[in-house]
Amino acid sequence: MPDPSTVLKNAAAVSVGSLAAGIGYASLIERNAFVMREVTMPVLTPGSSPLRVLHLSDLHMRPGQRRKQAWLRDLARLQPDFVVNTGDNLAHPRAVPAVVQALGDLLSVPGVFVFGSNDYFAPRLKNPLNYITNPSHRVHGQPLPWQDLRAAFTERGWVDMTHVRRELEVSGLKIALGGVDDPHLKRDRYDAIAGAADSTANLTLGVTHSPEPRVLDRFAADGYQLVLAGHTHGGQLCLPFYGAIVTNCELDRSRAKGASRWGARMQLHVSAGIGTSPFAPLRFCCRPEATMLTLVAAPIGGKDVGSRAGQSHPAVSAR
Repeated sequence: MPDPSTVLKNAAAVSVGSLAAGIGYASLIERNAFVMREVTMPVLTPGSSPLRVLHLSDLHMRPGQRRKQAWLRDLARLQPDFVVNTGDNLAHPRAVPAVVQALGDLLSVPGVFVFGSNDYFAPRLKNPLNYITNPSHRVHGQPLPWQDLRAAFTERGWVDMTHVRRELEVSGLKIALGGVDDPHLKRDRYDAIAGAADSTANLTLGVTHSPEPRVLDRFAADGYQLVLAGHTHGGQLCLPFYGAIVTNCELDRSRAKGASRWGARMQLHVSAGIGTSPFAPLRFCCRPEATMLTLVAAPIGGKDVGSRAGQSHPAVSAR
């Protein structure tokens, strides 16, 4: 009969080995296994032609991340009609040139953006238990050069949607937009854009970094058809058959990434994002992603949440 102490030691060794292997996989493989998701969402007014919207979020860029930068540059080959960037582009005070160069030709495509907490402040080492036990706790690092990033984006033609409403024509479609500053930092001032969305537009689109329910409720009450957000990283560390453990905001786990319905008439898309904090460079069961949203006309009498595909787009391979 085996010695019980030997059995326990062997079990402990296996557990430690499995944990080490899991951390290695999450930090070295999955964190760099970028994927292009494809989602079709029937949200446009009846009779509208399709619109291809590239949703980018949470780059968390550092200057030396060459693999991530090369993958982002390749996205221009997909030829989207419109780009929406929902923030957290930076993770280093000298990352602005890397972000601009990585986005490259995408900055020549019509686009809009809002900023997140890690555009304003650098990440800091935190107690990881705070994400579960005290998700509202905020620890800010040094200020980041968000003004430089804003100038670079707007000079290339992207529109800053921070507390403004705008109307744009893209591919022959009228898009009415509203955006707020980052609710995660409680910088949102929805009253600045409050009011009924333009019912004559082909698409009414809300843009925010963190998908806080208090903000989503306001967009829904004003009649927006679609809201795009990021921030959650899709949970970043997920469990098989369970999904996200936390969302780092008040959004429920079931909506940590992808398309869902919010209320009776509005749809929501939350990006799982492309990067991670340098202090938590891990992803598990939650690959880094960008999303190509194909927006199509909603059926008369109802709007169904779109389908999604998890494979790489054939024009841009996961690396």
